[in-house]
Order: sequence, then C-alpha cells, then structure tokens
Amino acid sequence: MTDTIDLAAIKSRQMATWASGDYAVVGTTLQLVGELLAEACDLRCDESVLDVAAGNGNATLAAARRGCKVTSTDYVAALLERGQERARAERLNVTFEVADAEALPYADGQFDAVLSTFGVMFAPDQAKAASELLRVCRPGGRIGLANWTPEGFIGQMFKTLGTHMPPPPGLKPPSRWGDEAQLEQWFNKDVAQLEVTRRHFNFRYRSAAHFVDVFRQWYGPVHKAFATLSAEAGAALEKDLIALLEAHNRAGAASLVVPSEYLEVIVTRR
Repeated sequence: MTDTIDLAAIKSRQMATWASGDYAVVGTTLQLVGELLAEACDLRCDESVLDVAAGNGNATLAAARRGCKVTSTDYVAALLERGQERARAERLNVTFEVADAEALPYADGQFDAVLSTFGVMFAPDQAKAASELLRVCRPGGRIGLANWTPEGFIGQMFKTLGTHMPPPPGLKPPSRWGDEAQLEQWFNKDVAQLEVTRRHFNFRYRSAAHFVDVFRQWYGPVHKAFATLSAEAGAALEKDLIALLEAHNRAGAASLVVPSEYLEVIVTRR
C-alpha cells in the first residue's frame, strides 16, 4: 500500500538518482519514440501540449516540431537544461518548468494533449500520477505515453537491478505502466478510448560491455547502483547485465542490437 511507504523520501532519492550521471547521453538515442508518439497522438499546429517527466525532451521536441505550444516539465531541473539546449539549437519556442508529475501546477483541462515518454512511469505514487495526467487534459484531448513493459529488455534490466539493490518494501515497479490491465484500471474514468500498441526500440551499441559502460557512466539508476555497491557486488551486477544483454542481442558477436518492448498508449478523454 502506498500509504504505508514514505513516498516523499523515495522521491527525494529518485531525484538524486536521475540527477546523477547525465541521462541525456542515453535519452537522446530514444528520440524516435517521441516522434512516433507525436504522430500517434495526431498533434496539430497551435495545440497546447504538456510533456510530463520530460527528461531531456524527446516528446517535447517532437511536439514543438509540429507547431504545438509546448510546456516541458520534470522534477529534475538539470534534465530540463538539456532539453532547453536542444530546443535552442532548433530554434523551437518551448516553455520549461520544474514540476512534479504527482502534483502538476496546472488547471483542470488546461492542455489539448499530455505526453510522457518513459518518464511518468517512474513516479512512486502511480495512481496519483495517472489521475494528474487525466486532470490537466481537456475533454476530447489525448494523453500519449510510452512505457517499458515488464517482459521487455528494459523491464528485465530493472528487475536485474532490483535483485542487486532491492527497492523499498511495498513500492510498485515502474513496469506496471507497461501492463495493459493496469492501465485500464488507472484510466477507467472520464475516458472515451484507450488504444495500446506494442512497439520495440532497438538499443544499438558495439557490445554488451559497451552498453554497460555507457549506462554505468550516464544512466542514473545504473550509475547509482554501481556507485553504491561494493566492487565485488558491482562485478556481479555487471556479469548479470552482460548475460541479459547477450541473451537479447540479435546482432551476433560483431555488434549489439537489443530490442526492448514498450507500450505506445493513447488515451482519449471523454
């Protein structure tokens, strides 16, 4: 039960985790997901769009490229700075604001579309975050999400991390956002339609060792895990991650191409 967990303390630790490393190094490679989501939401020029837990702004940029009036939010200011750099480089007019996905500082029905790519799924109070997405989306508007599935590679990677650094008791895994049945429970009110498409994003690196090196240095949760574990425990985690990568690699010994399943979710408000 979420009411028995110190969610504020968990969120504080999460913020420190995502502020560590430099998520943009990995996040930028996921831009395709933001573009596909913007098309799936059928975004229109001059629509007001909110990107929740935007990270370095993949969905933000995709919406701005389509002429939308975009507000890009995250609870880690350093991540938004990377999005600002990218928007300036493309001369895109975007508003960047620090905001918590569980307590969005916006009016009911303020936005035509609300987006999140692999972001809101990490909010510790999952039901609250889902209700906030619905609240700030206008009737007839769309909520577009990209969520890693429990069965996919990233879902399995977080499961592997959890065996080496168990999460707080009672905290629900982010991969619940990749469960269609769970989404139907969260989005069962004031919803006209819920569409789910299974997609795959391909991680492309030189080798399993190269992937681990990049994620260890730059991707917050992996970076923090290795920084926290002892040398012996870190070596055990590295061994398990490499085994997982090699089991999913479809490129053979010469390279690394690892497909990771995610759900592309479009919720239409009633």
